[in-house]
Amino acid sequence: MILLKHYQSKSNRRLKFISLILIVFFSMFLFIPAANAGDRSGEDLYKHLSLLTNAGNNAYIEELNTTPGSLDWSNAEVLEFKGHLRFLSSTKEGSADQTRLFFIRSAKEGNIYILSIPDSDDPNYENIEELIKSKLLFNIKVLDSEIRGEKYQFAQFITSPVQPAFDKIFRLMIILMLFLVMIGMGLTLTAKDFAVLISKPKGILVGEILQFGVMPLIAAGLGYLLGFHENYPYIYVGMILITATPGGVTSNLMTHYAKGDVALSVSLTSISTVLSIFFLPLLLQAYCSNIPDVKVPTSTIAVTIIVLVIIPLGIGMMFRKINESLAKKLIPVFSILGIVALLFLIIAGIFNNLEGFADTQRHGFRFYSMVLLLTFTGMVVGGLVPFLFKIANYQIRAISLETGLRNASLAMTVALLIQDSMGDFHSSMFWVSGMFGLSMYIAGIIAIKVYPKIFPVKKVE
Repeated sequence: MILLKHYQSKSNRRLKFISLILIVFFSMFLFIPAANAGDRSGEDLYKHLSLLTNAGNNAYIEELNTTPGSLDWSNAEVLEFKGHLRFLSSTKEGSADQTRLFFIRSAKEGNIYILSIPDSDDPNYENIEELIKSKLLFNIKVLDSEIRGEKYQFAQFITSPVQPAFDKIFRLMIILMLFLVMIGMGLTLTAKDFAVLISKPKGILVGEILQFGVMPLIAAGLGYLLGFHENYPYIYVGMILITATPGGVTSNLMTHYAKGDVALSVSLTSISTVLSIFFLPLLLQAYCSNIPDVKVPTSTIAVTIIVLVIIPLGIGMMFRKINESLAKKLIPVFSILGIVALLFLIIAGIFNNLEGFADTQRHGFRFYSMVLLLTFTGMVVGGLVPFLFKIANYQIRAISLETGLRNASLAMTVALLIQDSMGDFHSSMFWVSGMFGLSMYIAGIIAIKVYPKIFPVKKVE
């Protein structure tokens, strides 16, 4: 493959650079003070409100909407913070009446404030449903009140919420960078990369079954075993998301360094990328549909993959067909962009949600060990199964890395685009994908050192 030939003379230098970045990045975590888990009252209140709407209790929801209008807001507390606007809807069976409840969740503390919407036309509430898509800066006044023995905090807008500049830029950047990375992947592909399905059917078949069959199953097993499915369902959803994601440029790069079958690695990546339009939403729905309050937006995920993966991949392949010489020259640029994009997504995304580090109950030792265990288990199983099928060691290295290393950039982008509509208020899906993205480099570097001993090859074919 032309892309990875450009790395031949600089592989050791680039590998050291990646290692240095990982050391510096993880060292920064040591200076972030640990704290107790955030107040779960907001999360408990959200579950309470969800039960009310799911049960079709329109009378109660209507009371929550109308009661604030009779309160005296002159002595209300004024608050400013970053957070999200959400809404729950209730439809009684056999009735056309639908009641919606809007509420605000603060990003740092996780507190929930039920939004009081005035009857009169207030410009601060215009296009309110559009505000649900993004993190916002809120300037609100808050009052406490009690309804049916339950205490609630109600809020009204003082000014219209606005999206923080960094959040707006970050959202655009992740979409643009992923789009460009997938164009770059398309530049490396030709019809031969898909024809390998005929020339090396065993390796392709085993690899794809491991990617879309075994890995999500391992993630589900770990999710149940470690208690994430029951206690932190969106972490569990994140585990399924990252393991249902196709391979990416990182696995191709690490296969090159590990002196594995690069052609097979690229073919597995390209085929799994195309198949992901079906398998990613299908697997999320299959493994997560039984979790209360978790609704998988399958159509949104499918459209996201088409727009951000399939279309740019096709553009890259078409460009290579039209101007192959220029495409070959651009390949190294896009390959470096792939590494930069992944690191940018991880660093910018995590530092935009630093409050997650303070939640040591949710993101503690069990969480980080799970991420590493998931990565390494995938590589071990990805090496053992092909060995049992008597596949050559040269190809086993590629299949193992393709199984354990996924397209974390795609998983993080999907997580950020769907987490708001799914109610993933703690960005758990993003945290899983981001930490998995970091662990991939650790696992890949270890594999490069270990594979020559456990999967020896006499000669690179």
